[in-house]
Amino acid sequence: MSSQVLVANAELPRSGGADRAAIDVAVGVLFRPDGAFLLTTRPPGKVYQDYWEFPGGKCEPGETVEQALRRELQEELGILIGEALPWHCATVDYPHALVRLNFLKVYQWSGELQMREGQSCSWQQLPVQLTPVLPGTLPVLQWLADEGGKSSSG
Repeated sequence: MSSQVLVANAELPRSGGADRAAIDVAVGVLFRPDGAFLLTTRPPGKVYQDYWEFPGGKCEPGETVEQALRRELQEELGILIGEALPWHCATVDYPHALVRLNFLKVYQWSGELQMREGQSCSWQQLPVQLTPVLPGTLPVLQWLADEGGKSSSG
């Protein structure tokens, strides 16, 4: 796995300067049995509003990545997830923040999806037909393509 940093909007200044600390973010890649994966939009009022991404959010102090993902998906989507399998990490240098995205695959959850933050959702397969896509989402789409578009965990 590459340790390369993806730079988004390189022409814009960086909030906090070049030496800012990375923020850990837990990101869920939810798969249905047919292999489709869930994308949601960034909520109204947030940076990159209406860009498509995988759901998740910032890790709170003392929280593991898995705990953060469970909390975020409950808060944002109203679901309780089953096993969350660590998959990949990617660092993205956005103008507003340096984020370390920790991606976990999720195959089981309970509850009906509720868009609690005013976001939209869409089940997708490759190639994704939605735009615009958040820069931090692009590596995931490549990883899925590298796996042959399959959702299998092994």
